Amino acid sequence: MIEFRVLPNDNAVMAHSPLLRAAQLTLQYTQDHGSIPLTPSKAFKRVFVHWAAKHFDWPNMGYDDLFSVNKVLNEYDFPPLELVHFLLIELKLARHYKGQFKITKRGSELLANPSQLLNTLVPFYILNIDHSAYSRGGELALGTWDVWLNILNVEAENAATELELYEVFYGKLSDAPMAWRATSAFYSCVLRPLCWAGLLLEHRTQGSKRSDAVYLKTPLWPAWLQLDTDCIVKPAQRH
Repeated sequence: MIEFRVLPNDNAVMAHSPLLRAAQLTLQYTQDHGSIPLTPSKAFKRVFVHWAAKHFDWPNMGYDDLFSVNKVLNEYDFPPLELVHFLLIELKLARHYKGQFKITKRGSELLANPSQLLNTLVPFYILNIDHSAYSRGGELALGTWDVWLNILNVEAENAATELELYEVFYGKLSDAPMAWRATSAFYSCVLRPLCWAGLLLEHRTQGSKRSDAVYLKTPLWPAWLQLDTDCIVKPAQRH
């Protein structure tokens, strides 16, 4: 069973969520400027994409990282922004109107209430999005969020690699040539969504491969999530 607590609006642990921060920045920009201009295909125009790349401070996808492989940025070059755009429209926190992206009344209400925005935005992202669409080969990791979160609640209490966590769920990885697809699907469908949500921290040393990263629960995890396996995590270990 998964429950999301309602946190006080001034609880600092919410700052661990890149997705919440990006949504707040986008809504605030829209409120301050009246709207964000859209391309004919209803993507954000480059001027805002560049602004977002600079201000989102997205882990492992900062401004310099993005421009090291792109001369200019379109929305699809910055997947977190593409995701935020989709979620804000899908949840009716913003709308498209005459070539502009505009904040709605509900969006303004939630912008003023960070805890409610967190509880509206992030569970929908984790539980309702088809994360396999973001995997390299479109593979779906087998499992449910109830199982993944309850086991990670224990296993990610201390730093663990992608492979170590994968093998907790699925057993020893095969040595078949295409076995990497299984860990890639696990990363795309489980680990990355939890990192983007702000529940897991992905730590990489400079120049290392993504598969060498280690994962650890952030302070948002124990403060916000209520899980069946909380009784297994020793109180002294919890943040």
